[in-house]
Amino acid sequence: MSETQNSINNRESIINIVKNICNDVEVYIHREQLTLTVPKDKLVEVANELKTNSSTLFDLCVDVSAVDWNTPKDRFQVVYILYSLKHNHRVRLKATIQEDDCTSPTLSDVWESANWYERETYDMYGIIFTNHPDLRRFYMPEDYVDPETEEAIYPLRKDFPLTGIPGSLALPPYPEKYGEVE
Repeated sequence: MSETQNSINNRESIINIVKNICNDVEVYIHREQLTLTVPKDKLVEVANELKTNSSTLFDLCVDVSAVDWNTPKDRFQVVYILYSLKHNHRVRLKATIQEDDCTSPTLSDVWESANWYERETYDMYGIIFTNHPDLRRFYMPEDYVDPETEEAIYPLRKDFPLTGIPGSLALPPYPEKYGEVE
């Protein structure tokens, strides 16, 4: 069997395993890379199966991040990048998050490495990972809030001001802007 045919069979196996758990999985393949979008209430169950099933064995959570689509419905997507050392597979596992319920279940019980990645995602996007063992800011200070509203702010959200929060941080000198550099 060729490497391409083996890759297709592996991909189909992964898709079937996830479809056995939830029928409403969205499958997207781009440049031979598999992405699966599942409802957030099925995220833990799907992750456990992908990790423990002998056909998949996704034993490594490589990264966790999010996408802010800045739309009223389906505003965020949480993205887990998983890797199987045994099978040399890679998959993206996504879940859609609504702005009015900006929560997602933690997968730190499935993969320990998800702990830090989820903290980073929380700090940058404000997505709260329920049942996370230590959810707190990662890069930004705990009191990083909008000075006018006192609400927590998250730098990678699309509604974050492009020039930053006025008065929160002094900008470094920028002589090029005023023609002071020869």
